[in-house]
Amino acid sequence: MRYAIHTLLARTAHAQRNFLRPYLKELGLSPGQPKVLRYLAAVGSSRQRELAEFCDVDPSAICRMLDSMEREGLLMRKPSPHDRRSGQVELTDKGRRALEAWEKRCMVIEEQMLRGFTPEEREHLKRMLERAYRNVGGRFLEEGNP
Repeated sequence: MRYAIHTLLARTAHAQRNFLRPYLKELGLSPGQPKVLRYLAAVGSSRQRELAEFCDVDPSAICRMLDSMEREGLLMRKPSPHDRRSGQVELTDKGRRALEAWEKRCMVIEEQMLRGFTPEEREHLKRMLERAYRNVGGRFLEEGNP
């Protein structure tokens, strides 16, 4: 059976999530949290609103996620000396270690998915996926962003 590209992308993403889900639980993380950890590792401290925008979620949803991650010791919040309503969110050492372990596991599935691809094919696929993502309004793919 031949599938349309959108179906292949969805099926590949689904298979990837299924592979990674047990490891997510093992690390004590929930869906969406690795994305927050990756963003904080890349940009340093961030405001809560910036995190919500990057994760494409409502600020109240990111607040609940950050509450949970702060309780787990993955990040810490620092109040702003200038504005009581905003503060900075920073990664802790525990958060960095969790992200490092998560990224190692992600590389296992990536290597499995791309087995038999040449380095050139991998780079070409990456560029095409980045372009497709931007074409549908995806942001944060500039150099240096997570």
